[in-house]
Amino acid sequence: MNDRPITLFHAPHTRSSGTLRLLEEMGVPYRLHVLDLAKGEHKRPDYLAINPMGKVPALRHGEAIVSEQGAIALYLGDLFPDTGLCPRPDDPLRADLLRWLFFYGDCVEPAVLQKAMGWEAPKASAAGYGSYEDTVAAVVGQLAKGPWFLGERFTVADGVWGSALTWLKKFGLIPATPEIAAYVERFAERPAAARVAAIDAELAAKQKGA
Repeated sequence: MNDRPITLFHAPHTRSSGTLRLLEEMGVPYRLHVLDLAKGEHKRPDYLAINPMGKVPALRHGEAIVSEQGAIALYLGDLFPDTGLCPRPDDPLRADLLRWLFFYGDCVEPAVLQKAMGWEAPKASAAGYGSYEDTVAAVVGQLAKGPWFLGERFTVADGVWGSALTWLKKFGLIPATPEIAAYVERFAERPAAARVAAIDAELAAKQKGA
């Protein structure tokens, strides 16, 4: 199964940078298919056949295609169990992994978007995420338990959350509590961070000069 080529559809300095970072963390072979968003390449028919939303990241593994960051992280973790970055189904940590992979897209993103756009907050009973304050408190509480999202162990969940919290903190969309600030700093200190930063810088420069 793992001998099929992995291709990441990527645009520099976007959400797909988080998936690229995870691939670098895993140390597995992959190919990059780089899209120039300024030229609208993500909205062309050939890419819409990959991801009808016209968004990155998307990942092709042989004939299989996966989109959405959390789904890609889980897919890669299961595909490469020997990396140790994904608790297996019989590991009690698997439940926590699934919870937090889904919590970001289901709760944090809509809560942050609602607050950032100044939309009237729905009643807590009507909002799937409860409230912005609830989601932030849940994240801070989880990070207080250890250096990584699942405690002492770096996992694919950190591939999603590390990149997400880095951007949210940078743009002031989530408070820089001591727990969040320390987590983002630890994530930035991992060797894969410098590699991805260099890759993205080179790609962005090429696109700017094209």
